[in-house]
Amino acid sequence: MSSLVIRRTALAASAAALALFATACGGSSDDGDKGDAGKTAQADKTASATPTAAKPLTAAELEKAALAQADVKSGKVTTKVAAGDNVAQDKVKAEDEACAPLALLQAGTYTGTPAATAKRSWASDAKKPKPGADPEEAIMTGLDRTKVVETLSSYADGGAEQAMKDLKTAAQKCAGGFAYTALGTKTTVVKVAVTDAPQGADEALALTSTVAADGVKFPMKSVIVRKGATLAYFPAVNLASGASGKDFPFPAELVDAQLGKLT
Repeated sequence: MSSLVIRRTALAASAAALALFATACGGSSDDGDKGDAGKTAQADKTASATPTAAKPLTAAELEKAALAQADVKSGKVTTKVAAGDNVAQDKVKAEDEACAPLALLQAGTYTGTPAATAKRSWASDAKKPKPGADPEEAIMTGLDRTKVVETLSSYADGGAEQAMKDLKTAAQKCAGGFAYTALGTKTTVVKVAVTDAPQGADEALALTSTVAADGVKFPMKSVIVRKGATLAYFPAVNLASGASGKDFPFPAELVDAQLGKLT
């Protein structure tokens, strides 16, 4: 196969991922194929049935608590996110309303009605191909970057717990897939799997969604954690994964760093 054909094939296959990388992006471990029911039960173990009495953080407090460059060991944190990364709820429409919380999550926005929000984006460091790499390997190495659009949302009157409940319910009801439109672009998800949630939060949920586009099925990953009245949403996408369909590691260090700042 010529280098031109390889380039066209890789870029065509990753077209959907490129769009998602520019506008939004999930998160979890690499065992997304484990039983959904068991994983859901495991995630529910951390759930709190009683709404927290914690006071919601203000916008200024969320900005202070949100990730900064000094909080991460690699990649780049952007504090003033691009317009395409700041998707409003009304720009996201799920074909099945039961799946709306997942559509909002994957589009890089929040569920429910928070009292205040703060946004960040993070992109992993660019990789260089090995000396003597063939054209296909070089292209895939260049595409191997992960992006996360983080939304910190603070809720009043038990809104954080309700948002988590809505997300968990949607993950169960929409496990067989769903479709949504965000900023005019339709995305088709063929599967949603609940995976191992991170530790250290009052509640946590980790999901791997399988997206179908241009003949390729590839994973999007999302992690959502609750600390008191604050939710942190971490949807993630990887360009090389969008081209090849292969798995990619979710950057767990982001969640750990954010939880540390919310403690």
